[in-house]
Amino acid sequence: MFVGEYSHTIDDKSRLTIPAKLREKLGDEFMLTRGTDGCLFAYPMDAWEEFEEKLRELPGTGNNDARKFIRFFTAKAAVAEPDKQGRILIPSALREHAGLKKEVVLTGVLDRVEIWDVDKWNEYNDYDDLDDIATDLSELGFNI
Repeated sequence: MFVGEYSHTIDDKSRLTIPAKLREKLGDEFMLTRGTDGCLFAYPMDAWEEFEEKLRELPGTGNNDARKFIRFFTAKAAVAEPDKQGRILIPSALREHAGLKKEVVLTGVLDRVEIWDVDKWNEYNDYDDLDDIATDLSELGFNI
């Protein structure tokens, strides 16, 4: 399980150091892909395989939304392999998707890590509506 928030920088060669606590759980190879809300998702291989299975279960033929959803996550996905210093190269298409510049925030989100541009994270990370969200979720049977 991934939790926590870590601030890091992307160097001039588009490399990002993955914090040791996250790196040990992500493993020697992990999948990096576009994420929702304008961030990147990093999945350990076993979690990626589970996610991939869920994608395979979607109705691929005859459902344009399902095909688009599958392509969104798979078309630009890349295997990330940290070097000896724990750095990964983030492909340009993924950097562009997340608007990653220099300062980034990595957040643990249960089965994955999210990688955010720091400005986007600070903007998105506004929990003023959390009471409303909790109410909506309680109507779905989730209670804190």
